[in-house]
Amino acid sequence: MWSVFKTAGPHLWRYRRGLALGMGSLVLKDVVSASLPLVIRAGVDSLTSGFKIQIVFQFAAILVGLSLLKGIFQYWMRVILIGISRDVEYDLRNQLFSHLVTLSSDFYARYRTGDIMARSTNDLNAVRMMLGPGIMYWTETMFTAVLSIAVMLSVDWKLTLVCLVPAPLVSIAVMFFGKRIHDRFEVIQRMFSDISSRVQENLSGVRVIRAYAQEKAELHKFELLNQGYVAQNIRMAKLSALFMPLLQGLISVSFLMVLLAGGYQLLEHRISLGSFVMFNTYMGMLVWPMIAIGWVVNLTQRGKASWERIMELMREEPAIFAGKSKESRELQGEVRFEGVEVKYPAGLALKRVDLEIAAGETVAIVGHTGSGKSTLVSLIPRLIDPTRGRVLLDGVDLRELDQQWVRRQIGFVPQETFLFSATLADNIAWGMEGATEADISRAADLAGLSPDIASFPAGFQTMIGERGLTLSGGQKQRVAIARAILRDPRILILDDALSSVDTLTEESILTGLAGVMRGRTTILISHRVSTVQNAGRIFVIEHGEVAEQGTHDQLIASGGYYADLYQKQLLEEELEAI
Repeated sequence: MWSVFKTAGPHLWRYRRGLALGMGSLVLKDVVSASLPLVIRAGVDSLTSGFKIQIVFQFAAILVGLSLLKGIFQYWMRVILIGISRDVEYDLRNQLFSHLVTLSSDFYARYRTGDIMARSTNDLNAVRMMLGPGIMYWTETMFTAVLSIAVMLSVDWKLTLVCLVPAPLVSIAVMFFGKRIHDRFEVIQRMFSDISSRVQENLSGVRVIRAYAQEKAELHKFELLNQGYVAQNIRMAKLSALFMPLLQGLISVSFLMVLLAGGYQLLEHRISLGSFVMFNTYMGMLVWPMIAIGWVVNLTQRGKASWERIMELMREEPAIFAGKSKESRELQGEVRFEGVEVKYPAGLALKRVDLEIAAGETVAIVGHTGSGKSTLVSLIPRLIDPTRGRVLLDGVDLRELDQQWVRRQIGFVPQETFLFSATLADNIAWGMEGATEADISRAADLAGLSPDIASFPAGFQTMIGERGLTLSGGQKQRVAIARAILRDPRILILDDALSSVDTLTEESILTGLAGVMRGRTTILISHRVSTVQNAGRIFVIEHGEVAEQGTHDQLIASGGYYADLYQKQLLEEELEAI
C-alpha cells in the first residue's frame, strides 16, 4: 500500500487542512467513545454500593451528553473525509482525461476505448472508496482498538491478554484473504473492461452487424463474456462470504474468553462488577473494528488493483512533445520536408522524402492506397513526428514550435470524418468560439452543404446523432470541410475529403473552394484526377517515395502512374456516359 499512497500523496496533500480537521474529528470521536465504558463502570459500581435514582439520572445524562458529542464528531468526520475522497476522485478524473488527450494514436491502437472507459469510471470509483471510506475506517479502527486496549490494560492486563489471544489469527486471516481478494478483483476489472469494449464496439458498428445479420452471434459472444464476469464475481463473493464469518467467529471466541475469564475473576472478587461490564462493553466496541478490518482490507485491495490499472495509463508517455517556442508572428505557410522517414511497426511508411511547398501554393498528392499520402500530411499538424529527418514550417522545425499554435493555423479534413453528437451548427463551428450564424452559413455554402441543410426540418439546429449517424458519407465530408473553412487557416489540408460525393457535387465544391484556396497553402489528396488536375503541382507517392512531380499536363506527357490513372478514369467516365 505504501506504493499507492506514495503516488496518491500529492492528491491528498492538496486537502491537508480538510484532512487535519477530519482526522481531528475522528480522534475526538474515538476518545469520547472510549470514555463511555468508563462512565458505565463508574455508574455500575456506584449502584452496587446502594441504589439511588439520582445516580441513575446523573449517569444517564452523562451518557446521553457523551453520545451526542460522539455523534457530532462522527458526522463531521464522515462529511469531511468522504467529501475529500470525492474531491480527489474529481481531480484524478480531470488529470487522467488531461493526460489521455495528450497521448498519440499509437496508444489508442494498443488500448481499446471500452477498456479506457472502464478505468476512467469503475476503477476510479474503487480508488475513491479506498482513499475515502478505506482510510477513514482504517484509522478509526486503529484508534478505537488502541484506546480500548490501553484502558483495558490499565484495569486488568491479564484479562486483556486473554481477550487478545485470537488477534494473531485475525492478522493471519487478513493477510491470507487480502492477497486473494486483490488478485480476483484485478481479474474482475479486466473482464469488466472486455465487456465495456465489446458493448462499445457493437454499438458503434451496429450497422455492420445488422448488414451481416450477426446479431445472434454477437449476443452469444456477449453472453459468454457476461457469464465469465458473473462467475468471477461469484468466486469473489464466496471468498468474502468465507472471510467475514471467519472474522466474526474469532470475535465470538474473544467474547467467550472474556465471559469465562472475567466471570471467574468476578466470582473470586478480583474485579468489580463495573469493571466486568466495562470489559464486555469494550469488547462490544472492538466488534466493529474487527469486522471493519475485513471490509477495509476488501476496499483496499480493490482500490490497489484499480490504482495500478489507472497508473498504467498515467505512465504512458506522449510520443509528441510540445515545442517551447510560443509564436505570435503571422504564418506564411511554406512547408518543407527534408529527408523525412516514418517507420511504423509494420515497416517504413515514408522513405527519405524531400519535398517543398511554397507559401500560398496549391499542391496535390496522389498514389496507391497505402503509399504514404496520409502519413505525409499528418506530419504537418504534428499528429505524428518523423522517425528521421524534419518538417519545417516557414523555415522552422515543427518540433521547436508550440504545437497548439501550429494546429490553430491548419484546417485539416482527415480521411475518416468524425462528427459529434450535437447540432449541425455546433459541428461546423467546433473549436471556433464566437462564430456567428453568418460565418457558419458561409462556410456551409462554400462546402456545398447549403442545399442539404435547406431540406433539413431544423436547418442548422438539426441534431445529427453520434458520429453523424443521420448524415450520408458525402454530407459528413462536407460538414468537415465547412469546419475547416470556418477556421480561416493559413494551411488547408483535404485528405481524400471528396471521395464520398459525386462528380457534379465535387465540381461545385471545388468551384466554391477556389476562392478559399487562393492565397493560402492548400494540399489536396485524392484518387480522382478531376480533383487534383488544377493544382499548381502534383506529387505522385509510391511505396513511401516521391515517384513523380509536375503539373497535370507534364505528368500526362511523362506516361507514368498519373497518366495511367487519368486514362483509366477517362475510360470509366466514357462508359458511364453510354
